Amino acid sequence: MGPQRHPVVHLELHTGDLAGAAGFYSQLLRWRPTTIQAGSACYTAMELGGRLGGGIVQCGSERPMWLPYVQVESVERVTACAWGMGATVLLEPREGPAGWRSVVSVPGGAELALWQPKGAT
Repeated sequence: MGPQRHPVVHLELHTGDLAGAAGFYSQLLRWRPTTIQAGSACYTAMELGGRLGGGIVQCGSERPMWLPYVQVESVERVTACAWGMGATVLLEPREGPAGWRSVVSVPGGAELALWQPKGAT
């Protein structure tokens, strides 16, 4: 059997207009926004339907950007592999409440988040 394929498990929108984006996608596509408190910050989760999770992050981005999260077996290993293939590491692997993540900018400029949920080996 060949190498495992890595599924996109989360899609996150980075935008300067969280309220506008949440309202638009909620009305157009019926994606339901839910505000989640995380310490002193908050996150807007979006129920996209199916197994794919989503969210919206308010940031100073000049232009909105979708960031796909791809599940991997080892964030450390796959981040190092991406770097070896010419990607720029924008966010070093770090642990959060539900797992580990990193963000890389791939050759050509697109950004990709690597995700390893807790309990995954």
